[in-house]
Amino acid sequence: MEHGSYQDQSKATFSLTDEDHTLANSLRFTLNQDPRVTFCGYSIPHPSDARVNIRVQTTGDPASEVLKDSCQDLMLMCQHVRSTFDQAVIDFKNQKILEAMDIKL
Repeated sequence: MEHGSYQDQSKATFSLTDEDHTLANSLRFTLNQDPRVTFCGYSIPHPSDARVNIRVQTTGDPASEVLKDSCQDLMLMCQHVRSTFDQAVIDFKNQKILEAMDIKL
């Protein structure tokens, strides 16, 4: 849910339900990497409430578009980490097979 002004779309607070520090801090990081962002922060209203509020202020671009772009960037980072990890596991298993066969490269 977005809380913001219809007159100034460069500032908005987004409320994400069923989320916690894991997503909020990751989004905060990617948002702060964007040169269009002048301020970004998040808060969790109450520990027993599974909700995160993310505040975004930009240089003029719509805050919702900047948040969407940051979500895309975060998704690409996660995909890269996953593919790098998967390749490292494959390399490790292949190395163990070669060691078991006593083959040296």
